[in-house]
Formats: sequence, structure tokens, C-alpha cells
Amino acid sequence: MRIFLLFGGLLFLGSCVSNKKYVLLQKDDVGKKDLPKDSAVRNYNIVPFEYKIQPNDILSIRFTSLTSEEFDFLSKKNEQQNMNLSQGGALLMGELVDENGQVPFPVVGKVKVAGLNIFEIQETLQKLADQYLASPVVKARLINFRVTLLGEVSKEGTVILSNNRVSMLEAIGLGGGLGEFADRSNVKLIRQMGNITEIQYINLLDENFITSPFYYVHQNDVIIVPPLKQRPFQKYVGPNFALVASTLTLLWLTFSIVK
Repeated sequence: MRIFLLFGGLLFLGSCVSNKKYVLLQKDDVGKKDLPKDSAVRNYNIVPFEYKIQPNDILSIRFTSLTSEEFDFLSKKNEQQNMNLSQGGALLMGELVDENGQVPFPVVGKVKVAGLNIFEIQETLQKLADQYLASPVVKARLINFRVTLLGEVSKEGTVILSNNRVSMLEAIGLGGGLGEFADRSNVKLIRQMGNITEIQYINLLDENFITSPFYYVHQNDVIIVPPLKQRPFQKYVGPNFALVASTLTLLWLTFSIVK
């Protein structure tokens, strides 16, 4: 019986998860009580990031101007885009960037947008619109910016983001957060860069991740969170061990009484 209890105790201790495997963005401050509360502890320079449009991205492009409707060669396009404001409708009516990185427009033809950020696209289209419209205003948005979360997360699936500058932690938070048994030190990132797929492993426990070039997510990123080695013990072995221990204890007591 003592051996059985000793084995149970060792199994319990081996299945524990310490705070150092749980707290995100650590800097030797886990568990410390004397941290300053009225001033910044550290400062970081964030790596500049602007997402560059790629083929198969979907853009929402709107033109408004003082030009009369009959002369506005883009008015019909804008009317169609305003017909349905749902996500499905937005994707359907958006402008798909073709394999050559271009978007077609009436009169002006195809415009190269791949490799540009949203603000650069607006500036490019603004110059074209100035040639045809009176006091035009151009608004461009990427409407299919998304990341996929898999593994030890609260809810697996794809998250549609409302802007193009979202950190990985924010994206994970929008997806419901990490699971209790998530291995935050070994997160796998799958990123498509044109015709190349990159694989990168990331440590979310390290505060220096803030300065990482992977701090911000890209379009179509896939984030896979593996489980800690304690997961099988706590999720399967632990509950079953308690049942087995209770059963054996009952049998031992019964045997002792009968004997």
C-alpha cells in the first residue's frame, strides 16, 4: 500500500505545471512581489511592420468624388460593393488580386498592387482617380486578413482580423486564448511567402519575443500550439488513477475487515 501511495505521489508531482511554463512574456519576474508599480520596468523598440499585399488577397476599394454619376466610371462598382455588408458578401464583392499581383478597373485597366501596403495602394489609386474624377477620395482595405489557430487553444478555427497590424498574442486572444496544457515555449508558425512556405518555432514565454520579426501575424498564418508533456497525465492518467486508487483502497479495506 505504501508503494502504491508513493507511486501516486510521484505521478502527481510529475504532472504539475509550474508558472514558468504558463506565464507569457517572462523576464525573470515570475513570482516576484517587489516589482515597481508606478513606473515602466523596461522599454522595447517594436520592429516596424506593414503587411504587403500578395496574389489572392481580397481588397475592398471604394471611390467617392464630386463627379456626376454618368461620368463616374466607378459608380456601378461601388453600388455593388455596398449591396451586401456581411462578411460573405464583402468577400464576394471585393477585388481579388490575380496571380500577377494586379487588380482590374474600368478605363484605367489593371493596376499593380502586390508588394504594396494598404496606404501605398490608396496613394497609387488616388493618383489615377485624380485624372478622371473631381476631388476624389480613395479608401482601400484588406478584407480577408485571417489566421488559423490549431492545437492546444480554447477554440480551433480561423480568425478574421479587422486590421492588418495584429500581434500574434492579440490574434490568439481573439481566437479565445491558449489552452491550459498549451506548450507556450514551442509554438509552431507556418507562413506563406509567395510560393514559399516557412516553418518557424516561437517561444511566447520569452519577453524578447516583442522584438521578434514574427511578433505580428501575416495573412494566412497557421499557428499550431503543441501540448505540454503533462497533458496525458492530467487529462487521462490522473482521473483514471483516482478511480483505480479508490477501488483498490475499498478492496483493501474489505479484505482487512473480512480477514
